Amino acid sequence: MTSTPPPGADPELVSRLRADLEHAHYTLDGVDALIGPLANAALGREQALPAQRATADAGTPVATLVRLFVLGDAVDADDVALALPTLGLDGAHRLGLVTDQGPGVVATCDLRPYGDEQHHWWVASDLTELATREPLREDHVLGLGGASTTLASWTPRPQVGRALDIGTGCGVQALHLGAHAEHVTVTDISERALGYARFNAALNRCEWEVVGGSMFDPVAGRRFELIVSNPPFVITPRTPDVPLFEYRDGGAAGDAVVAGLVRSIGDHLEPGGIAQFLGNWEVVGDADWRDRVRGWVEGTGLDAWVVQREVQDPAQYAETWARDGGHHSATAEFATMYAAWLDDFASRDVTAVGFGVVTLQRPATEREPFVDLDEVSGPVASPMGPHVLAGIRARTWLAEHDDDELLAVAWSCAQDVTEERHSRPGDPDPSVILLRQGGGLRRVVRLDTAGAALVSVCDGSLPAVAAVDAIAQLLEVPAADLRADLVPLVRGLVADGLLV
Repeated sequence: MTSTPPPGADPELVSRLRADLEHAHYTLDGVDALIGPLANAALGREQALPAQRATADAGTPVATLVRLFVLGDAVDADDVALALPTLGLDGAHRLGLVTDQGPGVVATCDLRPYGDEQHHWWVASDLTELATREPLREDHVLGLGGASTTLASWTPRPQVGRALDIGTGCGVQALHLGAHAEHVTVTDISERALGYARFNAALNRCEWEVVGGSMFDPVAGRRFELIVSNPPFVITPRTPDVPLFEYRDGGAAGDAVVAGLVRSIGDHLEPGGIAQFLGNWEVVGDADWRDRVRGWVEGTGLDAWVVQREVQDPAQYAETWARDGGHHSATAEFATMYAAWLDDFASRDVTAVGFGVVTLQRPATEREPFVDLDEVSGPVASPMGPHVLAGIRARTWLAEHDDDELLAVAWSCAQDVTEERHSRPGDPDPSVILLRQGGGLRRVVRLDTAGAALVSVCDGSLPAVAAVDAIAQLLEVPAADLRADLVPLVRGLVADGLLV
């Protein structure tokens, strides 16, 4: 299958398309109501049959649009004309949205609704393998996926003047940025991706500065208050046996793409500016992943908060990405790629690959940067962005204040914090005391007697130092020693938002 160009961005035709999509209720809610949760979940697993059954006899414009743009089915030309009455079939052809196939038409791109709590958009990208029924092309422009929605969820959203989306693809992150940034710049090395970004900007009434080039080359010498990126972070063998997909492969060996991004992004951040992106990193031998990532951050002058969310062994990683392009495990091509990945990892003694979210900040004042490397594999709040922003602000405050200033604050337990006490039957005192966070990273912190006593009086009325001294007197221990013991606990609870 040859690539068709991305849709055009003719303002008049795009305006007509937008009107038709709105009139057809081609929204997340409209599609959900049509196909139901079972079919929706099946689509997430790349299974089309339940959605095909739900739309086959519906006879509505939204059903036609789902069959055409999501499922990749050939659709009767008259049905398409009825679903797009303002744009018309001729307008759909002129935009490059459809092409003739027999008596009907098929879509040339994937076009589906997307949104968050306050916005509804549409996102166009290349047709998925579910729609084409064949492996992806190497110049494939990815649409909505797990990585893009993860990044969107984790991105902090302060109001900023200038924001940058590096490697924008079809522009998913830029849609979100437009809600809280005055000026949005998007870059990508793929002209095909930039074509989709221009179309999506026009369809969603967005004004982006769209520039082509690799990584930061198109914005050399410029700085931004917020930078986001879903970079081509996949660790790919440099061998002809593995196709190099533009959306996932940055052309470097190992995890060098993410390492380079960490080391260079500070040159493009304003003081106080934040960068948020996803990444993979290799674990070599029996080393700790934190040592590798810490090595990337050292010398940058940046604050760093990195959360590892998942770890795969080399075989799992190879299986994931060999399948990703649409190659099934029973094929010879899959086996060849699988072996290439295993050989590549073995050549560097890679024993595992971590995946996580990287948050960097350029300090606004002269101080020692903080580096916080966490591992959280369980469920977290959604969206995570508000917690990430609060966490960066809290860690910044902690970096700028010493222990005496920390203890001078009258801290309060956050509203989502609860305490659990566990004891064996018949015991007068609990053997385990847990502080549990309901939102954010959903931290669970084990407390000793002194820590539990301190948290119990954190209601905003008493400076922490006074509480610690009173607890020391009750426990008959030196106040200075107890302060030294409890300061790390308080710093951790403040950093993660359990104390505010």
